[in-house]
Amino acid sequence: MFQNIPYEGTRNEQFAQVLNQLKALIHDEPNAVANLANASSLLNHFLKDINWVGFYLYDGKELVLGPFQGLPACIRIPLNRGVCGTAAAELKTLVVEDVHAFPGHIACDAASNSEIVVPVVKDGQLYGVLDIDSPLVKRFDQEDREFLEQFVQILEGQL
Repeated sequence: MFQNIPYEGTRNEQFAQVLNQLKALIHDEPNAVANLANASSLLNHFLKDINWVGFYLYDGKELVLGPFQGLPACIRIPLNRGVCGTAAAELKTLVVEDVHAFPGHIACDAASNSEIVVPVVKDGQLYGVLDIDSPLVKRFDQEDREFLEQFVQILEGQL
């Protein structure tokens, strides 16, 4: 069960602790919504300097808002539009240092200045995206990217 304990050690050791917590939270739970809800809560409690974390799920046509933590958000995002739609269409992680410089950025929260989006893929097909926003410019780096890609990979195995 999740315990709100302080994360200790190096950044990589903290990442490992969160990945282990995720595995424990979703172990043997077949419900995708429950797993995504707990995953977004876990990241919201762990990550510093973020203002939104959650999932958009692909319905076969567009991304639709899924479980999240933060202010109310855009409900539907077309593929190839904004950071989420682009990451989904290209099936690749996007780290955007300054969202205001990203062509076609969708401003769901005016306080957001940087963003990372990791595609979620199940059986070779787009399932959705993990989207995390920060009020800081250049909040996300290569270590965040690698950690969040591992986080999503664990989730993909349980969806």
